[in-house]
Amino acid sequence: MNSDRSFTFSHALCRRPAKSVCSGLRAEDHGDPDHDQFMAHHQLYVNALQAAQCEVIVLDALEAYPDSVFIEDAALCLGNTAIALRPGATSRFGESAALLPTLQKTFKSVISLPGEGYVDGGDILVTDNEVLIGLSSRTNEAGYNALSDVVSGLGYIARKILTPTEILHFKTDCGLLDSGTVFATQALAATGCFNDYRVITAPAGEEAAANLIRVNDYVMMSDGYPKTREMLESDGYQVACLPNSEAAKIDGGLSCMSLRFKLI
Repeated sequence: MNSDRSFTFSHALCRRPAKSVCSGLRAEDHGDPDHDQFMAHHQLYVNALQAAQCEVIVLDALEAYPDSVFIEDAALCLGNTAIALRPGATSRFGESAALLPTLQKTFKSVISLPGEGYVDGGDILVTDNEVLIGLSSRTNEAGYNALSDVVSGLGYIARKILTPTEILHFKTDCGLLDSGTVFATQALAATGCFNDYRVITAPAGEEAAANLIRVNDYVMMSDGYPKTREMLESDGYQVACLPNSEAAKIDGGLSCMSLRFKLI
């Protein structure tokens, strides 16, 4: 088994934010995102993925789907296989179908989530041998059961996580730093779901930094969280801070805006 397959990537898929993004879903109203600013931030995000040695495929915006910039929710990529998911919000039901032609052109194998259950990619954390799937308002038991069967066939162990109800997505409060280390909020770590991993907890007041991503040699995190950056750099990680204010207005983080994978 490749001991770093959970963060070693050759490619990333992204989708430009639509002008309709101002109608995106949100748990609380923090104002509408500014489309021009969102576009500028998204380009910096793409640039950072390229700097991390990923070939980035950027898809056109989908005006019919305000949240489609959060492409991670529509699919799960494991090596040469892509799994088209079924996002749990009604307004997002068509996003996987819209992504399917690109997945079919890119991957050797594409599987559509069987059954009628729902799974958002934001509820999935992939480690070297596990696929942790958090039940949430967007991912249900039927979705977990279906996805568990699929990933088991691909050589991974599926594990169900009961995400605390106040957390929108499992990965809202956690991110993988390396094969054996997770960065998480105290609230999520306290559930014991990461007992088999080394856990670095977010400093008080910087819980929103938890949705970070490891891409090859870089840890990419939202800017504005200096204690987190200092903590990670002192632990030996190479950190890239990126603006995320507009995505955050509609509950988006850095993991949401790309599908990262290594074709083999």
